[in-house]
Amino acid sequence: MRMPKLGCLCLLLGLMVQDEICGAEPTVDFAIAIHGGAGIEPETLSDAQKREHEAALTRAITVGRDILAKGGTALDAVEQTIRVLEDEPLYNAGRGAVFNNVGKHELDAAIMDGRDRSTGAVAGVSTIRNPISLARLVMTDTPHVLLIGDGAEKFADEMQGRAQIERVPNEYFSTEFRRQEWRKAVEQERQKQKKVGQRESSMSTVGCVVRDRHGNLAAGTSTGGLTNKKWGRVGSVPIAGAGTYADNRSLAISGTGTGELFIRNSVGFHLHALMIYKGLPLEAAVTEMTDKILEPDSGGIITVDGRGAIVMRCNTVGMARAKADSRGKIEVLLAR
Repeated sequence: MRMPKLGCLCLLLGLMVQDEICGAEPTVDFAIAIHGGAGIEPETLSDAQKREHEAALTRAITVGRDILAKGGTALDAVEQTIRVLEDEPLYNAGRGAVFNNVGKHELDAAIMDGRDRSTGAVAGVSTIRNPISLARLVMTDTPHVLLIGDGAEKFADEMQGRAQIERVPNEYFSTEFRRQEWRKAVEQERQKQKKVGQRESSMSTVGCVVRDRHGNLAAGTSTGGLTNKKWGRVGSVPIAGAGTYADNRSLAISGTGTGELFIRNSVGFHLHALMIYKGLPLEAAVTEMTDKILEPDSGGIITVDGRGAIVMRCNTVGMARAKADSRGKIEVLLAR
């Protein structure tokens, strides 16, 4: 019997690993997961506050689930779901964004298409009500991946009238809760009692990952960054391969936590590599990332793979998150 050549054998093994990762048949028609930030401390919340978070997460994921149930695309579900979260004052994205060290708001967002890894992102915008929609326009209407600051705002002006882009004064993003949080951080820094900004603010960054009926993956993330961050600071959210990543061959991922660590560890692409090159299934890849690669108490991750399997995991005390799929059930979680 003639033995196969080594190259052919390696190719065969690679294809077998790929089938194991993505699966020949999906386990569900569609799946969606969202987060409202790692670092939330459920034990400090009253029952009323917990219900408020659960209701907000349910409202948001229902929007995306309904889009998917009607045959909508992963990108549409991600964008529209995150718009709801950006309009929710509970979270550090859009309305409710944290204050930087000059008392203003700077917002970052990204969206990524798993079909071809097309990506759009914005950073440091200050008057865009829903940065996720502007990020999508960067992807679809420019040859670029990332626009920042005044350039992104100018691009928003050009897009008005043909997309869901609304300009608002910077004060629109302010809430009294975030103002008090910022003042406390300023005082702590002044007294040098602790290092401020170890992770994104505790009721924080929002994100969404989706597998649609067509088998396509998409991911999106939106944030106001760190409380009392230096003016001009950009975290991992708008960096493709760090806080946001999607590839139909592996997974879609949205991260929340210490953005600098997500950048240094290329968390999104690292997860993709663990699956594609090391052959790990989704849950094993996510566990290795949160438990072995990222520092303790540094963040959380939501993911979905090509079969519609969802894994949500954090190494903080909690992460506001929810998941749903074509089987109809919505699950909302706050504690680790």
